[in-house]
Amino acid sequence: CLDEKGKVHEFGSSWKTEDCNNCYCSNTGINCCDSYITPTDYDEEKCESIFNKETCSYKVVEKDDHSKECPVHAWVG
Repeated sequence: CLDEKGKVHEFGSSWKTEDCNNCYCSNTGINCCDSYITPTDYDEEKCESIFNKETCSYKVVEKDDHSKECPVHAWVG
């Protein structure tokens, strides 16, 4: 399989992309999906979600004070 960056991957191999996707190479091609979950149910007026590419995860914090985390009631991914 040839990925979007031009790198060749063997059939049966898997890898994580820089964009936090898990990819798998099979004889039918490459399949990729998100390796993270996204917060969906939180107070969007008071809080914001911030994505960390290093850890491939979201943190939901108060807009006015990023040191305070907000409760999240639902995630999708």
